[in-house]
Amino acid sequence: MSELRIASLLPAATEMVYALGLGDQLVGVSHECDFPAEAKAKPVVVRPALPVESMSLSEIDVAVAERIGSGGSLYQVDEALLCALKPNLILTQNLCKVCATSGNDLAAVLKLMEPAPEILWMSPHSLAEIFENVRELGRITGKSSEAEIFIRGRRERLQKISERTVGFVNRARVFCMEWADPVYCAGHWVKEMVEIAGGIDELARKETDSVRIPWADVLAWAPEIIVFSPCGFTLEKALEQVGYLESQQGWAGLPAVRNGRVFAVDANSYFARPGPRVVDGTELLAHLIHPELFEWNGPADAFQRVCASNDRATKECGSSSSAGVRTKSCPECGAAFECKMGGCWCTELPALPRGSVPASDCLCRACLTKAIETQVALGLVRL
Repeated sequence: MSELRIASLLPAATEMVYALGLGDQLVGVSHECDFPAEAKAKPVVVRPALPVESMSLSEIDVAVAERIGSGGSLYQVDEALLCALKPNLILTQNLCKVCATSGNDLAAVLKLMEPAPEILWMSPHSLAEIFENVRELGRITGKSSEAEIFIRGRRERLQKISERTVGFVNRARVFCMEWADPVYCAGHWVKEMVEIAGGIDELARKETDSVRIPWADVLAWAPEIIVFSPCGFTLEKALEQVGYLESQQGWAGLPAVRNGRVFAVDANSYFARPGPRVVDGTELLAHLIHPELFEWNGPADAFQRVCASNDRATKECGSSSSAGVRTKSCPECGAAFECKMGGCWCTELPALPRGSVPASDCLCRACLTKAIETQVALGLVRL
């Protein structure tokens, strides 16, 4: 395709564009295309039709249902700007009218565009179909080699997780909640992500839409781990909705709540968008479900433990320092230990020369102390 000019109306597609090195050919995006950071500098050709920032969860749910039910759209396409940008490739979807601009929103403007641009529909239901979208984008844009390298790398990361979890028989009961008022289960690729990560979510719907579910179903499932991932929300926005969870009858009695294993996550980045970072999301799930086996080396603001309401006044729960605590596995002895970003216990000990420990410089307290003693004996570290 000569003089490639891409308009991406889907945040996940925008991430794919940059992953294949096509950022310079991207001429227009949607208001939600915020990753990588360079995408935010592109002209915005799609904006929301509802003022969701000022609406409650239930108000959003009702407004969305009414708008879709009446045949209306949740998005406004800037027809004049899109025509002026003259894209010859438009990336969009028909998977979910709520998540992003769909085919109906484009029908009118496409009649105005001459010559008509090529349309690449991205409507995946599974991880395999997400990778197939990357492959198709690579084929259309002459980046097939880059696409295959990208896909291979992501599949290898998933394989590393599944190799450690595939034999698990007694899997932790997980509930990924995509909305709190009303309660929605997870859909499409998320159930598969949980399975790869070593858990099981019987409330999720594999390769199909998420739906409302009765709260009684959650109580009956009695999840041991709850991942609160409201669709379209960042971690900060998700944490603002915690009150809806605590208001549910029987919430305090759920195993996940009693054991402090309720986590709010950045759904926008790691779960809701069918793009490259669902692999990161699977790695995050693996850490939340099996912290003794899997580290999380991604951004500290990817998740935060949700403390019980009676804990918040007496503990550091919910603070930025709490969000930076990670459970890691010691590469020397295999023990699980807490690693805190900023003000960690390891700063109380002498610094160990980087590279003096094979594979990792991050050890548990006992192994780090032993390694320092060895370095002191060799005269490489002074106490």
